[in-house]
Amino acid sequence: MQYDYIIVGAGSGGCSLAGRLADACPDATIALIEAGPHTERNLFVNMPVGVAVVVPNKLKTNYGYETTPQPALAGRRGYQPRGRGFGGSSAINAMVYTRGHPLDYDEWAQLGCQGWAWSDVLPYFRRAEGNERGADAWHGGDGPLTVSDLRFRNPFSQRFVQAALEAGHRANADFNGEDQEGVGFYQVTQRDGRRCSVAKAYIYGHNRPNLHTLADATVLRVTFDGKRASGVEIVRRGRTETLEARAEVVLAAGAFNTPQLLMCSGIGPAAHLQSFGVPVIHDAPQVGQNLIDHIDFTINKRVASIEPTGFSLRGIARMAPQFATFMRHGTGMLSSNVAEAGGFLKSRPTLDRPDLQLHFCAALVDDHNRHMHWGHGYSLHVCVLRPHSRGTVTLASADMRQAPVIDPRFLSDSRDLDLLLEGAHIARRILDAPSLAVCGGKELYTHAGQSREALRETIAQHADTIYHPVATCRMGSDPASVVDPQLRVRGVTGLRIVDASVMPTLIGGNTNAPTVMIGERAAEFIAATRRAGASAQVGAAVGAHA
Repeated sequence: MQYDYIIVGAGSGGCSLAGRLADACPDATIALIEAGPHTERNLFVNMPVGVAVVVPNKLKTNYGYETTPQPALAGRRGYQPRGRGFGGSSAINAMVYTRGHPLDYDEWAQLGCQGWAWSDVLPYFRRAEGNERGADAWHGGDGPLTVSDLRFRNPFSQRFVQAALEAGHRANADFNGEDQEGVGFYQVTQRDGRRCSVAKAYIYGHNRPNLHTLADATVLRVTFDGKRASGVEIVRRGRTETLEARAEVVLAAGAFNTPQLLMCSGIGPAAHLQSFGVPVIHDAPQVGQNLIDHIDFTINKRVASIEPTGFSLRGIARMAPQFATFMRHGTGMLSSNVAEAGGFLKSRPTLDRPDLQLHFCAALVDDHNRHMHWGHGYSLHVCVLRPHSRGTVTLASADMRQAPVIDPRFLSDSRDLDLLLEGAHIARRILDAPSLAVCGGKELYTHAGQSREALRETIAQHADTIYHPVATCRMGSDPASVVDPQLRVRGVTGLRIVDASVMPTLIGGNTNAPTVMIGERAAEFIAATRRAGASAQVGAAVGAHA
């Protein structure tokens, strides 16, 4: 089978790229290939509170990866849920819509990513966004990715926001507006109270004859004609076949699977590839290096009651009428993303932007909700926004059907632990403010007055990712970077990367919206290349007949 463009991975980058490119180039045939299933009718994907089910469990829609043992986390293996299915991680995440801070993107440009400063990327954020509040200088109002206010707000989430104000933090009704700092309710990627994954935004419900979707198809490797990417080898329904690409192959498989696929295809650190018997197409030492992720610590607090609308095992009996309300109207408890409120805070007032992020959940969320507790409670997450620790993604096998080796090296840089400790103290001051303190309760693993050394030990026992891995195929202008600012893979032709792996640094916020923005930009890059090629062919033809 032959296509003009083959896109590997139907996640946030792949879906946004595929939809936009199909519209921009109606004469081009495009294949969008995904290892997982279609998610259009999956109840736990479409029902927002289903995040509490899809994240903690290794399902058809979740790779459920584990890391290597982490020395700074008491030797524990971390848990790395990743979306597997149309929509990618946007089909299993908490739907929080944030972009990071404008200075993050200005730093990208300073690092050699020309054309990726805040003034360059803001138009693409706005183009992607369909915010129910309407368009303004910061937001788009008619983009395909629906962004809305939550239809349900838990009273305990309201208590958290009030407690944060009592602790001296300021209110912020728009974390993607003029100023990121402050506390409030998150906007979410929901449409009519249901999850608006990137597949729903850009793929489902659109009639594009030139766009072909292939589900449940694992790409084993990129094929090459010399140094030109010529297609992909896939396995589907137990059969192996090769798909050819006339123009380009685009990898959008995410920060773990994209570097893995590059290495399985012969692009990566030569000695590492040779140790697995992979023929080297291009020696690229940076592939799989520079892994950055948000390390997160959670304070869980059990309380006697969490008012009539808390999420808990004891509250399951209330779900039947709530289910009916959700199915009819898209409202009620089941339209909650659980992580309804939060904020961006500075550990020191002199900083030029927030360096900590909070997520508040009106539920006991312990070990990614894999450790369930009977009774009521709430949790406050705090994460380090720009960690200094760097990890790796390497091969465990030359077979893409085997999980890669993921080693984030969390807290290997002591500055991250110092900041996480400070963040935990800031979080505790919010929990001690009147609006939450009046509810009493007991913390599961922490306690007031805990010594700094004891808190360090608790962090080692319980901290983990909050699901934002990036930078394993970093973009840059230097020869060592994996892709150039047009997202083209160095050392070969006809191959690009369009996902979070190209980010040179981790932005200060959730990474779904920035990855969609990357897909939007990539569609323009590729369409411009196609137009330039067509113009060149016309020019050559005219010259030949002159």
